[in-house]
Amino acid sequence: MKIQIDKISSVTKNLELKHSENIIDDPSKNLSCEMGAVLAAEILEDKSIYNDLELPTGRLSKLKKGDIIAVALGQRRALKGFVGDLPTSLKAGDIIHLLNFGGVAGICTSSNTKEVGDPMRIRVLGGIARKGKQLNINQKMLYKPKDTMKSDIPLIIVTGTSMDSGKTTVATEIIKTLTRMGMKLAGTKLTGVGAQRDIYKMCDYGVYEAVSFVDAGITSTAMIDDDSIIKMTRGALDHLSKGNPDAIIIEFGDGLMGRYGVNAVLKTPEIQKNVRLHIGCAGDPIGAIGLARGCEAIGVPIDVISGPVTDNEVGQSIIKDELDVIVYNAFNPTNEWMDLVISRWLHEYQLSA
Repeated sequence: MKIQIDKISSVTKNLELKHSENIIDDPSKNLSCEMGAVLAAEILEDKSIYNDLELPTGRLSKLKKGDIIAVALGQRRALKGFVGDLPTSLKAGDIIHLLNFGGVAGICTSSNTKEVGDPMRIRVLGGIARKGKQLNINQKMLYKPKDTMKSDIPLIIVTGTSMDSGKTTVATEIIKTLTRMGMKLAGTKLTGVGAQRDIYKMCDYGVYEAVSFVDAGITSTAMIDDDSIIKMTRGALDHLSKGNPDAIIIEFGDGLMGRYGVNAVLKTPEIQKNVRLHIGCAGDPIGAIGLARGCEAIGVPIDVISGPVTDNEVGQSIIKDELDVIVYNAFNPTNEWMDLVISRWLHEYQLSA
């Protein structure tokens, strides 16, 4: 059966879906419940908050009751959003939930209603199919997971205590600073739930190429086994290294103690040996101190603390008293920050200040 799709989600971007696609809609047949399985679904209600869908272009489009959208199955473990799992069985006509604005869908089991309201219910119309086979985003990947990594490109990593701790703001300021110095940068987001917003922001500020786990056929790294996440990481860094960047900047979605695999990646020896600069982001002093001590314990000490905790002198003074790090506020960069950047990069690449 042919169906007209109103809005195509960004998590399906590599499949290059059309607005007219075939679907498997026989209610007697089971649809795939695997991560990445692509579905056509109908929006069942209007919402006043968290009611956008990110399109493959990065543009946000308001969702309305009756819209038909293309989504992909995945899991989520958001501290300030939805918790959701893959369905155990699925047929046309079943009702599931939209778990994020990137188009990841599943069964919501818990939500932070103060932040995002109740999850948007969607009715499954069928599995989007080509040549009679239901599509999955892993059928078109930009890079593949790898058992070993060849890359020795220097890494700049940005970690945080949780979502919304200032990581993307800091990452883009770092990119802006270093590209203005003449460095060639690539970027990646290795953990989180599928959306392109942060990747596109990296591109806005000068990285010549950026990829995420979505480009390896993964809708979300939530609850995925450590081995799979590490293999995906190796593949992403080797892929970006083909362009011979001076450095690769990595933003980790969610936090060190979340359920998205950040800890597993940071413990990987191939990653640790290539890290040249580590920025940690937090919203409060105890979070910043805990993040710094946790990262030091697993072998990737933090050089710089940033995020909302640095917005005024209260948090800054506590961090300076407790930790041997530079305090960096993305809205008010200091000479100390620039001295660190220059000492880490300028002489190595013989760039002019």
